Amino acid sequence: MKNFSLRHLLKIIGRVAAGAVVFVLLLFGYFNLSGPAPREDVKLGMTFSSRYAADLGLDWKETYLALLDDVGVRKLRLPVYWDLIEKEKGVYDFSDIDWQLAEAKKHNANVILTIGLKVPRWPECHIPEWANKDDYVRKQRILHFIGKTIERYKGDLTVVKWQIENEPFLPFGICPPFDVSFLEQEVAFAKALDASRPILLTDSGELSLWYGAASRGDEFGTTMYRDIYSKNVGGYFRYPIGPNFFRTKAWIVRTFAHQKNLIVIELQAEPWASGWIADMSLPEQFRTMDETKLRENVDYAKRVGFPEVYLWGGEWWYWMKEQKDYPAVWDEGKKLFGEQR
Repeated sequence: MKNFSLRHLLKIIGRVAAGAVVFVLLLFGYFNLSGPAPREDVKLGMTFSSRYAADLGLDWKETYLALLDDVGVRKLRLPVYWDLIEKEKGVYDFSDIDWQLAEAKKHNANVILTIGLKVPRWPECHIPEWANKDDYVRKQRILHFIGKTIERYKGDLTVVKWQIENEPFLPFGICPPFDVSFLEQEVAFAKALDASRPILLTDSGELSLWYGAASRGDEFGTTMYRDIYSKNVGGYFRYPIGPNFFRTKAWIVRTFAHQKNLIVIELQAEPWASGWIADMSLPEQFRTMDETKLRENVDYAKRVGFPEVYLWGGEWWYWMKEQKDYPAVWDEGKKLFGEQR
């Protein structure tokens, strides 16, 4: 009797395991279908980092204007770097952001301002040295900085939304430990200062379930990367997922987080480097991004079906054109923005 019960139990376990394997294989197959036809009314935008452009040896103002004038970017996400604006405690210099917003206004462009400890580009958390030693001081001063920024720009209609922190739930970058209750405090503080604009929260497209960010903001933005470099997987790697992977996750957060407003905040449009990008050969850079992959990625994002897609890498396009005499990526970017309806 005992042997019969054991055999019966093992059969049940085997069937459950086999069923789970079949389910996973079917789900993987569904994720890798090509998805629906590309959505034709998707609007393209661009993240622009003055810091990153300068690190590449570019004149960042020239680069910014080239994206506006030549490529035709009309939707921008601009990081507000705390360590550049408040280098000395209580002394603020918003002149670079003022200039970027003034130029955006001249070009009838809309802007998302990203504010917080963690904003786009390495090392992710851009904290002034004077605020980086005491957790309580850092939290109080970043709230003060968020307040200063919102009060300064909430009267500027060029700014259409506030992004609070960048991928806060993703443990990436040189950052203090993540505190979800403090993130909620930042969001509530921003909404109290300006209830007229939505609060955007973002998360990793491939490495997160989205729920934490999607349930706490008025809008949600996902990143979207396809070709990466990772030591953990032995080098260069393409995520084996199709547009339906993102469409499924969108259904989950619409259903359970009641989040209806989803965009792609960061679509890979530059190489994922194994080191500092300026030190890499062009053939190595082309392993993860070139003009062909750029168009493929935009097509992929349009198949996901979100209404807005912000590209990540315009500074690299300009660097390739101006310093590497390789304008093909820049030219392809111009075509993509020119094809918008």
